[in-house]
Amino acid sequence: MAAGSARYVRYILIAFFVLAVFYFVSDSSNPVRVNPELLKPGGTTAEQHKATPGKDAQTPVNPHHDGADHTATKEKPKTPKVGANLDPAEYPLAMTPNDPGFNDLNTGIAEGPRVNATFVTLARNSDVWEIAESIRQVEDRFNRRYGYDWVFLNDQEFDETFKKVTTSLCSGKTHYGLIAKEHWSFPPHIDQEKAKKVREDMKERKIIYGDSISYRHMCRFESGFFFRQPLMMNYEYYWRVEPSVKLFCDIHYDPFRFMHENGKKYSFVLSLYEYIETIPTLWDSVKKFMKNHPEHIAEDNSMGFLSDDGGETYNKCHFWSNFEIGSLEWLRSKAYTDYFESLDQDGGFFYERWGDAPVHSIAAALMLPKEQIHFFNDIAYWHVPFTHCPTGEKLRMDLKCHCNPKDNFDWKGYSCMFPPILHFKKDILLTC
Repeated sequence: MAAGSARYVRYILIAFFVLAVFYFVSDSSNPVRVNPELLKPGGTTAEQHKATPGKDAQTPVNPHHDGADHTATKEKPKTPKVGANLDPAEYPLAMTPNDPGFNDLNTGIAEGPRVNATFVTLARNSDVWEIAESIRQVEDRFNRRYGYDWVFLNDQEFDETFKKVTTSLCSGKTHYGLIAKEHWSFPPHIDQEKAKKVREDMKERKIIYGDSISYRHMCRFESGFFFRQPLMMNYEYYWRVEPSVKLFCDIHYDPFRFMHENGKKYSFVLSLYEYIETIPTLWDSVKKFMKNHPEHIAEDNSMGFLSDDGGETYNKCHFWSNFEIGSLEWLRSKAYTDYFESLDQDGGFFYERWGDAPVHSIAAALMLPKEQIHFFNDIAYWHVPFTHCPTGEKLRMDLKCHCNPKDNFDWKGYSCMFPPILHFKKDILLTC
């Protein structure tokens, strides 16, 4: 009898032990104890998001979403903007391995202020999987720690698949804009019969995109209208991202903050020569603008990057605009809008095939002082068919790059980087 009683006591003790273990395990799977040091101003931590499940969770609502519950299971971090009473000096940009936080890429949300900035992509619904690849590149290498917004623009309504896929991949809020017809059509002053003959002639001469109407609308839109879209009016800086691009290195700091705090208005990673067949009269239009608006030309400009003879002719060098980080306020300025309107009236977007890259580049080089243009050597970038791989082996190792330095387009014959880039020498970020 005594033996039986002892056996029951053991069973009860074992049961209590099992219950205690179960309670401990279940409690540890819902962590609510957060290190106070991780909760400094500058963004919520991953632990914070897990600590407030259920009705207390703060899940941002995307006001531009179509209402479908695509992000119900995803809590996006709150990211403070500039003006949130955070002193940037307390959160220095980690530019070198000696700076605190340089190797903290996997510790959650980056601390410090955010600039009023967004990524922007012009895309079609059929581009969804190509832009998904680009988003992953940007998020994995940079934005998962910063949560900047993303604006998508299209001349057609975005479909459900595009919105669902892109919303699920972006750490910031996603916004979807429909381009107004007047920004994606022939302006009234264009002779469409003349434009048609130009396209037919370019097709015969096998000029790239020479017979494409949509490509011309795209170039005109990127040159003069993307920064005036209603959604873009909410921001001060933009980072342009194209479908199917790659980023080969970690980005340890906030390029938006770098631009803002250093007074930069335009930046690039690749420069090359434009096809002269697409812009035979562009420089004539530019010279006419310079004559009519000398007040818009910066005193310390970069004419030497554009011309080898003091501005008489154009050497075809331009910054490749499928990657650019820039100031929306500058693009919306009277100087730039006067410039675009002058070029647009000359009709070269349709009577020739002017690209937005030379249009942006010429504007930046003429209207901005040299110190306001920046070359991001440490942002490793690929867009078919060109690669920018950072200069310097130590820099590539520090940034965990996986690009082959032999593929670096900067040193190829068709690049405008050397010697023209010497005009930007004091702005080049050669060390990180």
